[in-house]
Amino acid sequence: MELQPPFRKIIHVDMDAFYASVEQLDNPDLRGKPVAVGGNEIRGVVSAASYEARKFGVRSAMSGMLAKQKCPHLIFVPPRFSRYKEISAKIRAIFYEYTDLVEPLSLDEAYLDVTENKKGNPSASMIAIEIRQRIYDELELRASAGISINKFIAKVASDINKPNGQKTINPEEVLSFLEELSVTKFYGVGKVTAAKMHNLGIFKGKDLKQKSMEELTRLFGKSGAHYYNIVRGIHNSEVKPNRVRKSIAAERTFNENISSEVFMIERLDKIADELETRMISSKTKGKTITLKIKYSDFMQQTRSKTTSFFMQSKAEFLPIIKELLYQEKLQNSVRLLGISFSNLDTVKKEPVFVQLKFDF
Repeated sequence: MELQPPFRKIIHVDMDAFYASVEQLDNPDLRGKPVAVGGNEIRGVVSAASYEARKFGVRSAMSGMLAKQKCPHLIFVPPRFSRYKEISAKIRAIFYEYTDLVEPLSLDEAYLDVTENKKGNPSASMIAIEIRQRIYDELELRASAGISINKFIAKVASDINKPNGQKTINPEEVLSFLEELSVTKFYGVGKVTAAKMHNLGIFKGKDLKQKSMEELTRLFGKSGAHYYNIVRGIHNSEVKPNRVRKSIAAERTFNENISSEVFMIERLDKIADELETRMISSKTKGKTITLKIKYSDFMQQTRSKTTSFFMQSKAEFLPIIKELLYQEKLQNSVRLLGISFSNLDTVKKEPVFVQLKFDF
């Protein structure tokens, strides 16, 4: 079976080590050195790592202590999200010079549909080269890109020649590319599903392709049809300029573990202030409020409550958060607390990028 035109032209742009690169841009002393944004050698979690640090195995979401063990000369710097948002806005402005069909995924990556574009350029690959060059010329930052007929393949392709490279998967190459792709790279295949597939002898796309729709549905439920289609290059998700906001949150990691609920209430009060500000500024209300607790052993727990009315103010939701905190006994000392709203009253609004904050 061959894929049938017409084909869309989708670019996935992914900034290279964005947070760390911005820090190195603003502080020349950090250039060429292993840098970790967030955390420290005693506490906290790494938000991002420069490529110099990645060579030693330092990765995002790694504890600062482990990162320091892997790279003894690692330099920790506190995150500056206002600065990252400022740079991200400038990058996005470049995107909009080529197309209005821009779907941001985070501060440092986005999909662009350039099938019809403002430059009248029929080559998505050439547009990607031009965008990456402009980002470097105007902002002194590097970006990688993937180009193909749908969002899934473009995103996978953007990782192939990182950093500072790009990869195009042309329409005639899509099926053979997918056949050799590890199932762990497919949308919707997490660790549990991947393990199940491996147990069934499904390691690559070509193995997945041998399974019928009926068999995949029997094995994986509703996701079976998705796997059946995606391995055949069928992924019709459009680039959505206005993604529906699903949640808004605020959270904080502490320098020292907290064992007392009294101290936790003090921290939650401040987190609630921040969340209220975000809710008001985004003109959003929500019905479901969730308390997130991460313990000192990194075990995580969430406790939620859904009300019959939409909430926005701290006066409305903080009493519920206190109720959730005391709902059951804590399992250990606590290193992180967070509050989030979901079940929002949004229809189509600009996406909100929620960033983890740290005490330093």
